[in-house]
Amino acid sequence: MTFQNLPINPLSHQKLFWSNLILTTVFLPQYLPQNVFGLASSLTPPPNYAAGFITGNFFLAYAVLSTRFIKTHLKLDHNVCPREDLNKYGEKMVTEGKMTAATLRMIKRWEAAHANAVENFPLFFGSVLLALHAGVPVGKINGLAALYTLARCAYALAYINIETHAASYGRSVLWWVGNVSCLTLIKMAGSRL
Repeated sequence: MTFQNLPINPLSHQKLFWSNLILTTVFLPQYLPQNVFGLASSLTPPPNYAAGFITGNFFLAYAVLSTRFIKTHLKLDHNVCPREDLNKYGEKMVTEGKMTAATLRMIKRWEAAHANAVENFPLFFGSVLLALHAGVPVGKINGLAALYTLARCAYALAYINIETHAASYGRSVLWWVGNVSCLTLIKMAGSRL
């Protein structure tokens, strides 16, 4: 059976995810000039892109990774108590042929990636603000914020698309890369306060 014959094509939901990701990250190029990693001339202070990284990661966590769009598309979104939609109605929709089991598993992983991004955002936000307050060089803040952003985007894609136990460890590595960048900012700030 091909995806075209399924009542709900799981690949169309990946397209929805990609379009949301593109809408959010379309702003990133303006925050990633050649000196984002502090590689510009030492005579020119690097611009501060902290606000852009904070805003971009906020939208990644709270909008791009939200499952409301895909659940609305599947007519699975109930605004009264949307967090229970998959548990309450997911299996029923699979049984009725309105959605495949693979699509249901993907949406559950997508929901978990969204929850993790929301949980992780305060660490990023706090570490960037602390680093700015402590006077950590802007080039280092920009570089670590860019690393965090790229790690979180890759983490979200891995979380949503990886179904095997062995490959899921790659997702864990990406989670640690993002968190270590935040912890590095906190350590740098702590050494200056």
